[in-house]
Amino acid sequence: MKEEITVRERSAEKFYYVQRLSALLALFFVFFPGVSPSRICGLIGKNVSLFTSGISYGTMTSAMGRAFDKGWISEGSMILLFVGSLFLLLGIAANAANGCMSLGNLKTKRLGIPFGLGGSAAMVLGMVLVYVSYAQVLQTSRPEKVEPMFPGGYMLYLVLTALLLIVNLLLLFVLPKASADSRYEIEPKYKLFLMFLPFALLCFVFAYLPLYGWRYAFFNYSAGQTLSMENFVGFKWFTSLFSSQATRSDVVRVLRNTLAMSGLGILTSWLPMAFAIFLNEIKTSWFRRMVQTFTTIPNFISWVLVYAVALAIFSTDGFINTMFGGDTNYLMDASHMWLKMLLWGTWKGIGWSAIIYIAGISGIDQQLYEAATVDGAGRFQKMWHITVPGLLPTYFVMLLMSVANILSNGMDQYFVFKNAQNVKTIEVLDLYVYTLGIQNGNIPLSTVIGMVKSVVSVVLLFGANRISKAIRGESIV
Repeated sequence: MKEEITVRERSAEKFYYVQRLSALLALFFVFFPGVSPSRICGLIGKNVSLFTSGISYGTMTSAMGRAFDKGWISEGSMILLFVGSLFLLLGIAANAANGCMSLGNLKTKRLGIPFGLGGSAAMVLGMVLVYVSYAQVLQTSRPEKVEPMFPGGYMLYLVLTALLLIVNLLLLFVLPKASADSRYEIEPKYKLFLMFLPFALLCFVFAYLPLYGWRYAFFNYSAGQTLSMENFVGFKWFTSLFSSQATRSDVVRVLRNTLAMSGLGILTSWLPMAFAIFLNEIKTSWFRRMVQTFTTIPNFISWVLVYAVALAIFSTDGFINTMFGGDTNYLMDASHMWLKMLLWGTWKGIGWSAIIYIAGISGIDQQLYEAATVDGAGRFQKMWHITVPGLLPTYFVMLLMSVANILSNGMDQYFVFKNAQNVKTIEVLDLYVYTLGIQNGNIPLSTVIGMVKSVVSVVLLFGANRISKAIRGESIV
């Protein structure tokens, strides 16, 4: 009997390969507009994916206001489409959960089958609702205004839905029953994988999926246009970085500001470590907690509020001029701008940056301090010979990350402090890309600069990693 169960489990595992792959593909494609099964008419934007259709009715119907008013398209059809897309998303999520449970023991796999069957049923219902919505759109009185179209990704999702439904039904009969006294268990390596999976998905959605937008660098694109071979220009915008004198001058200027401010940040990157060390030396616990709290809170204050504080202190009618009787607007002054930005950034982030070093200090073996005390070492000697060496590995890792991000020092801080007087010395690369793409509408050129910045950052990361490995014998990549 035991051998029969083993054979059945092995047979079921082959079906699980198909189930996991189908669920993974379905989950992957929900973010790509080109394969969305919900684009049933031309009034739904080309950039609307299944994920957007299923969570944002307003975004999906943003261009349909006039069509609703004129009666060219029924709002009920769009509600039906929205509900169908939502059912598809829920079904895909349930099948993904079934795939995760399939990594456990027999009892855990049996628990996942209802998720898979329920998810497959939801996907079938979603596909039916999408098709009914499409059929209703076909009956519109003004098809030239609505542009009905059979969604290109419908057949793809139909195949994935059929596969998931069939495989889950087969698993229901093939997978043997678990013993009543068994427990729900998953191997530790799979537990770690499932714990890591949400962060991997977030990383994919927010770090890798946006790389799809790099295609705008090869087109003459303006907001609202479509990409086609008619506006394809190849490497025109790449060469314009060097051929245009104005663009070249601007890039050199913002690179100088970026490298200067990032360089100052790297030179002072030891400050959070020093702050953590001295904070750890405060023996009065309530006072140490108070200092740590008050130095960490600024990290959670937005740069807009930070600028409001700066305005209240340094503006013409701010605290300093009111106290000393002056009329100087220190915020409009462009002198020493790099140093000013460094000081504001240090004030805002030093407490938060020190947390990782405080955690590192707690991991240092306390017997080292006891042995040093027996040998007659003083407080500063223990700090220099025990605490600092214990924190250096953490510091070098943070230093390598700072070197890799030398071109990515953000834009929020510089955006709120920018004005007509200091724009030439405060504008960094990220702020320049924002200004170029969003304010001036030159999306292709801003995309090119963002691409170059990403490539340079990766090269710097691996270069710094190799230097660290050559000097210290340790690396992070």
